[in-house]
Amino acid sequence: MLPRFDPAHALRIIAGHRVTVFEGVPTMYVALLHQPDSADYDVSTLRMCISGGAALPVEVLRGFEDAFGCAVLEGYGLSETSPVASFNHPGRERKPGSIGTPIRGVQMRVVDKFDHEVPQGEVGEIVIRGPNVMKGYWRRPDATAEAIRDGWFHSGDLARVDEDGYFYIVDRKKDLIIRGGYNVYPREIEEVLYEHPEVAEAAVIGLRHPALGEEVGAAVALKAGATISAEELRDYVKSQVAAYKYPRYVWIVGVLPKGPTGKIQKRDIVPPAGLAVR
Repeated sequence: MLPRFDPAHALRIIAGHRVTVFEGVPTMYVALLHQPDSADYDVSTLRMCISGGAALPVEVLRGFEDAFGCAVLEGYGLSETSPVASFNHPGRERKPGSIGTPIRGVQMRVVDKFDHEVPQGEVGEIVIRGPNVMKGYWRRPDATAEAIRDGWFHSGDLARVDEDGYFYIVDRKKDLIIRGGYNVYPREIEEVLYEHPEVAEAAVIGLRHPALGEEVGAAVALKAGATISAEELRDYVKSQVAAYKYPRYVWIVGVLPKGPTGKIQKRDIVPPAGLAVR
């Protein structure tokens, strides 16, 4: 057990104890991928890696698999679902960017604000039903009634489903940015930022705006030795997404705030004063 995740220490443990299964959150995979001496460790015993806790950028997944020679299976769940609800199951087709299909005995749907199931490919909220779902929040009947309706737990996560029944997280419902009436999903912008070769980590958040309601902002941590500017990153994203989506505010940080499990804590991101907007 590690009191706090450290990529070099984790690699020493994997190599020294011939570890076969590694489970982590996306920021751990980022840290392992960018560890300078990772190639010096023999991690050939790894047969399976599992990611959860937050959306794993596809660029990170592919980079990790190329570097470490081990497939990463992404799953999904919440504390309220004890905790796993869906998974890219071993032995079945794996789809990068997908959280897979429901585990045995569990049902998942994607619904609109009226709890009607949305057509295939459209975005809605994930609702879950099964023996893994909690009975309710302790001494919080109002919160329980809001979360569980007609036996379905409402996750607060937005997703879509493909023709094979694989679910794809779009974003947290509470993280959705509404810019001038248009929906902007932070994960889409983060995926573009992670594709840039000089970006180590990125987090996209909504910032208050007097005319538009919200504006798109991005905090970015660069790889060691990177020299790209915030303006260049903004132009990079602008060239790849719709005009209303790209972040007008971009700033470089040394590290992004993280919780005890290593997940990026967006609520703790504080943009610097005097950001240039374009």
